[in-house]
Amino acid sequence: MPKSALGAAALAATLALAAAAPAAAQADTPQTTAPAAATRHLTGRLPDGASWIADLPAHWNGTLLLFSHGYGPTTAQDAPSPAAGQALLAEGYALAGSSYDPNGPWWALESAERDQLATREAFASAAGRPARTLSVGQSMGGLVNAQLARDADGAIDGALGLCGLVAGGVDLDNYQLDAEYTIASLLAPDEHLDLVDFADQDAAAATAARLTAAVERAQTTPAGRARIALAAAYLNLPDWAPGQNPPAPGDAEGQEAQQYAWFAQGVLSFIGPARYSVEQSAGGNTSWNAGVDYAGLLRSSEHADEVRALYRTAGLDLRADLTALTRGARVHADPQAVRRLQATSTAGQGLAVPLLNLHTTSDQLVPVQQENAFAARVRAAGDGALLRQAYVARQGHCNFTAAEVVAGVHAVEHRVASGRWDGATAPAALQRAAQALGLGGAAFVPYRPTRLVVGR
Repeated sequence: MPKSALGAAALAATLALAAAAPAAAQADTPQTTAPAAATRHLTGRLPDGASWIADLPAHWNGTLLLFSHGYGPTTAQDAPSPAAGQALLAEGYALAGSSYDPNGPWWALESAERDQLATREAFASAAGRPARTLSVGQSMGGLVNAQLARDADGAIDGALGLCGLVAGGVDLDNYQLDAEYTIASLLAPDEHLDLVDFADQDAAAATAARLTAAVERAQTTPAGRARIALAAAYLNLPDWAPGQNPPAPGDAEGQEAQQYAWFAQGVLSFIGPARYSVEQSAGGNTSWNAGVDYAGLLRSSEHADEVRALYRTAGLDLRADLTALTRGARVHADPQAVRRLQATSTAGQGLAVPLLNLHTTSDQLVPVQQENAFAARVRAAGDGALLRQAYVARQGHCNFTAAEVVAGVHAVEHRVASGRWDGATAPAALQRAAQALGLGGAAFVPYRPTRLVVGR
């Protein structure tokens, strides 16, 4: 079981959770407990050893929300947050979700879709077959959710994605590699850091720590800040950080300062070690940069003007850095590992049921630009009418209020029941619906994400 990628402080807690993950076992009889007076809590085990849980309200409305959790310990969850879960139970929704296979890596795409569908069947056997099943997925679980929306017609009626990693694992690994390679090459050239094919989780964490230290040192000089901005552009890193106002258009220094704030808060300490888990799942390195044109890659970024401005301020030759990056790019992927990751960890080949994706506009771990890439693939498959995407003006990964989540569920349920979206996913409509719930704030806004910088 891999260790956490969340840094030293979180490592002990998450490792304890991982150690508590159940061993493989045969399917067993669901157990019922009653943690709340009006709610039945169900638990059980699937044939591959995955656990599942469900919460059934006393006055069930007949709809099951099948929740796919994100990257992390393989522990069963059935709601995106306690507040959202309580609000949905109060409205009569049943909630269920699985741990995924506890014997594999936290990048559990080999088992997640299978275990979620098995959880639906286990719930039906224990509590009764739902009249309607809506899939809900968060972060990595948003990718699982998109796969269910593609594959599970008949078992799933509609789907709601939250901050979903919908561009898939191959794109994720590649644009993260571009940023890490830029930092290693331009900010720590003498350290000769290994960026792929990690021996173990500790090696991945050590590399991430050294990359973070290089960024912290670089922030003290104009040249360093320019190169941090270049790496941030390749990472699709937003320029609006927690506790701050968005920088003014054209304020390159302000943009970089807020991107640096994300780096300083541990972005690399998460994504670096997570790569090891992906490599475990795929059986080898799944990212490459040999042949990448780093000048062309920068031109595709919304942050290109910021980078150019900071290079001018620092008196640096941007063209020289981009040429050096292109010439030095020598990472090759394991073709078999790439094929395996493409088979397990992508979801843009079409949709069988309606899908609404919600995303915060400033997401440091799953950039909002992933929605752009996903939508293009769904349209290419001819299924664009089934997809809607909506955006919340807020900083942080999966940083949704209960009101926003419940409003999203209602919009998907309306589409399934009526056969039409009817404008229910327009920003103003979602904002009105969320505010009317009395569950706290909402911040739906008109927004169109830019292109995902990946260049493969």
